[in-house]
Amino acid sequence: MIRLSCTLLLLTALLQGQEPPKSAPTEDATIQRFRAHAKPRTVTQRAPLGAEEKNTIRRFKEAKPSVVYVSAIAPVQDLRTLDITKVPTGTGTGFVWDEWGHVVTNHHVITVEEGGRRVRDVDEVEVTLADGKTYKGRVIGTSFALDIAVLQVFAPLEAMRPIPIGRSHDLQVGQSVMAIGNPFGLDHSLTKGVISALGRGIDTGYNTRILNAIQTDAAVNPGNSGGPLLDSTGRLVGMNTAIAAATGASVGIGFAIPVDTLNDIVPKLIARDRLEPPRMGFVALLAYEAHRVFGITRGLVVKEVDADSPAGRAGLRPLEVDADGRVKTMGDILLAYQGRVIENEGQFLAMLELEPPADEVVFDVLREGQVIKVTLRLKGSKAAPASL
Repeated sequence: MIRLSCTLLLLTALLQGQEPPKSAPTEDATIQRFRAHAKPRTVTQRAPLGAEEKNTIRRFKEAKPSVVYVSAIAPVQDLRTLDITKVPTGTGTGFVWDEWGHVVTNHHVITVEEGGRRVRDVDEVEVTLADGKTYKGRVIGTSFALDIAVLQVFAPLEAMRPIPIGRSHDLQVGQSVMAIGNPFGLDHSLTKGVISALGRGIDTGYNTRILNAIQTDAAVNPGNSGGPLLDSTGRLVGMNTAIAAATGASVGIGFAIPVDTLNDIVPKLIARDRLEPPRMGFVALLAYEAHRVFGITRGLVVKEVDADSPAGRAGLRPLEVDADGRVKTMGDILLAYQGRVIENEGQFLAMLELEPPADEVVFDVLREGQVIKVTLRLKGSKAAPASL
């Protein structure tokens, strides 16, 4: 139709003795003509960086060498070949605590999960410093109740820069904070925000509750766990630990363990592995192992008992095995401690951390199909602690 109209227009012009209209430039011609003007744009000069921007840049550069990438390593068996290989089971963030190679992170960063339940700590940890070099680390201290873990990293001490420590008891809502971490594996990512609230309570994976947590709107995502929350002077004021569970990603509500708690607990974990629990004198089989071997879904199976201990004197019974390691007689199964149900080993250890040593503790025990109460008298005992 367009071609026919052009032909009629040309024919009309010729019949009237007029010259035909000139053709408009084609699109291709326009493109070619404008290509000739291709050259770099003139840079628009900007004003100098503001004081706040300069401070943020400076504090990030100062803190970056103290922030590390933590990879949890666990053995995995190939069901076809039965070969066992070590693979990363999770990643998170940590920060250098002191000049002796100690790194602090969240306990949940270094655990293995099955079916959404934490079943055990990993066997190995790898820690990557800000310079990109990776070193072996070992878990030397854990708090189940407070979700804190301390690693000894076998890196040159001169390569590990301790992070500056601040205080959290005098923080104020509205104060500026910065979070540095490895969200989704993107190492040393910086986000900024403010303190949104103080004195929050956040739940851990072991049915305990961390009190006095800091709430912030600085974006934190999976992988930020264990990373530092800094004030505007670059001091550590908290350890990023959790986010609102609505989506599993940042929604502007993150929580951090206050640095005053860390400064109290971390030295104790470095000195003696765990917070001092009541000393009882028995060893319990991991709930994960008990479930796999005996079909036990909750509670703890007593594996060993020290005869000269509160557990031994109370008559707590361990399981019996034959010379080949096969179970002959099931031991006592601990169902509750001080009236609270024992769901798994981590939750039990968390209760021990939070329960100050008392003169007596009472267990609900499943023995030969009957639930009985067994009282352990702890006062003055020098027996080995309950361990898992």
